[in-house]
Amino acid sequence: MTRHYLDHNATSPVRPEVVEAVADAMRYDGNSSSVHEEGRAARARVEDAREKVRRLVNAPVNGVIFTSGGTEAIHYALHGAALNGAVKKIFVSTIEHAAVPANASTTGLPVEKVPARPNGLVDLEALKSMAAKETEPFLFCLMLANNETGAIQPVREAADIVHDAGGFVFVDAAQAVGKIPTNYVMLGADFMAMTGHKFGGPVGVGALIVGPNLPLAPVMRGGGHEMNRRAGTHNVPAIVGLGVACDLAARSLERAREIATLRDRMQAAAVAAGARAWGAEVDRLPGTLCLTAPGFTGETQLMAMDLAGIAISSGSACSSGKAKPSHVLGAMGCDEAEAKCGVRISLGWSSTEEDADAFCREWPAAYERAKSQAA
Repeated sequence: MTRHYLDHNATSPVRPEVVEAVADAMRYDGNSSSVHEEGRAARARVEDAREKVRRLVNAPVNGVIFTSGGTEAIHYALHGAALNGAVKKIFVSTIEHAAVPANASTTGLPVEKVPARPNGLVDLEALKSMAAKETEPFLFCLMLANNETGAIQPVREAADIVHDAGGFVFVDAAQAVGKIPTNYVMLGADFMAMTGHKFGGPVGVGALIVGPNLPLAPVMRGGGHEMNRRAGTHNVPAIVGLGVACDLAARSLERAREIATLRDRMQAAAVAAGARAWGAEVDRLPGTLCLTAPGFTGETQLMAMDLAGIAISSGSACSSGKAKPSHVLGAMGCDEAEAKCGVRISLGWSSTEEDADAFCREWPAAYERAKSQAA
């Protein structure tokens, strides 16, 4: 059976050029912190990749800190800002990836939630009201693009509100980098997380982007790596692969309109069959589609599509074996029963017309079978 991979927001397939670059980098000796020739060569490969990351997201010079991925970058930003007392409170939007509130809760600081509107965008008026009450520095966490709906958030507008109130902004850009133009400076971010495996890079490598002179205490200690900001021997092959993925990201950006057309075709087929598309009225990532279908649970949809050779993602997360409705859909006003019927379909750099055709053919047929069985 031909497989159709429509789960790029979970992990996008690694680009062949990245695989080759990682394999080639593994053939060389040398620790990037060593001063001998081999070590200097490894360091040069790391710094070459750092410059490629910097150019892709317009990061400041010396503003790219390599991490093991997006989750570590989130942990570092929140805990690093909290450790030195630079911020006294954390605001978190209700549509953030679970890693953000989970890490905010372990900083020891008070955490408050900023609501979202029914269209999936953060409520800027609520943010403005909350920020105006703060008399000490705070950190506001807002993703650039939602991992479930794809809704692109008004980060620049939020940053202006926060900075006017004396706060800092952390942007989780994991889903955005390599899919839409992402400019750290123009966003007004203070801290920004990214990860390689969302746009064709290796799993297990990412970066935290920081501005100069920002308060950020290291949370991993034990060496002088990353200019004393993140201890641990560099994973040189993975970092090299991330750099190559950043070089190739322009190809995905050029395909954005084509990918959005495929998404819209799948959305039209699903809606015609009785589904609801969430976040469709705002700007979204070109390849992200979030659907709910009454009476057709996310788990059932996932299994039906898997049997049909199509990989998608259930809109609910599992914890201790119990399905929970999507907190993102809940924040948008979706009731619990419908939220349990949510799925995410996501395309990326390797997606094809055949992938969209398969979904347009198989998903409506599966939903029709589900409704017939329930009748």
